[in-house]
Amino acid sequence: MHTKNIITGGRPLTAAARALIMVHGRGASAEDILSLADHLPVKDYALLAPEATGHSWYPYSFLAPPAQNQPWLGSALDLLGTAVDDIVAAGIAKEKIFFLGFSQGACLTLEFAARNAARYGGVAAFTGGLIGDKIYTENYKGNFDGTPVFIGTGDQDPHVPLQRVAATTALLRGMHADVTERVYPGRPHTILGEEMAEAARVVFGARVG
Repeated sequence: MHTKNIITGGRPLTAAARALIMVHGRGASAEDILSLADHLPVKDYALLAPEATGHSWYPYSFLAPPAQNQPWLGSALDLLGTAVDDIVAAGIAKEKIFFLGFSQGACLTLEFAARNAARYGGVAAFTGGLIGDKIYTENYKGNFDGTPVFIGTGDQDPHVPLQRVAATTALLRGMHADVTERVYPGRPHTILGEEMAEAARVVFGARVG
């Protein structure tokens, strides 16, 4: 199970108007994902980066049956919920809470958002999709009410099939998210500069200041 270990950056929650939850990938760390903030217009945000115990949110592929990734998956989702609760308790409304994740962290971010859909500030998912051997629509509820979502991926990513990205986009749009999906031909399993710029524009661009 994951222990609560949230590394912070940016402004203190009590002095910030907005907050960004940043979720690292398998084998990475909170410090790794926090470094992406240098490339985004989030200088006035509180930054919160939960760190997975053992640097992995769940043990198997995100395409495995969810039961195989328990109890780690449930614990990871609970940790993101705790981060949201901490932000709201500090006086920041949900519509000013943003999410960002890469790879395993992108999958976890999308899964959490879809299970707890609301009008958030925005979601940026770099190479990710909803979790499971199939999409379990019964797990997802709520209304994104126009929340901007960016999903970027490569056309032949070795970990995240394009079909799952497309299915994720379709489900989120059905829950009234404003999804921008970008597929980059030949892109390796990383984050491109142009991808980061597009996410900054789509998710964060009009919400600074």
